[in-house]
Amino acid sequence: MQKNHWLVKQEPGAYSWDDFVRDGRTAWTGVRNFQARKNLLAMRKGDPVFFYHSVTGKAVVGLAEVAKEGYPDPTAEEGEWVCVDLVPVRPLGRAVSLEEIKAVKALSDIPLLRQSRLSVMPLTKGAFDEILKMSLK
Repeated sequence: MQKNHWLVKQEPGAYSWDDFVRDGRTAWTGVRNFQARKNLLAMRKGDPVFFYHSVTGKAVVGLAEVAKEGYPDPTAEEGEWVCVDLVPVRPLGRAVSLEEIKAVKALSDIPLLRQSRLSVMPLTKGAFDEILKMSLK
């Protein structure tokens, strides 16, 4: 079964990669955007997920995995919002900055650059692999 590839964004001041690793697992709650909700519902157990520090740092810093598929978000007081559970896999060899990503022509159409306010976004396998390769340099 083919996996989907994802990127989730979080402000490190609110919940950083280090917090995620310390916790060992987290429910990705609090998403209140219809497109992001659609993306959460499309996530499947085992899908790889990049963890991106937004606002401060602006870089892909770690690799995670979907551990539990979409279910009702317990933090939602109204509406049909969902969350997924993620587990950390490993930090990247080195963080890949937003500026580095912007400099790669093959990545010019990824949602991180085209829909910068979206917090949960799909990536093609090619884009995912390119960012992973950049983290090894």
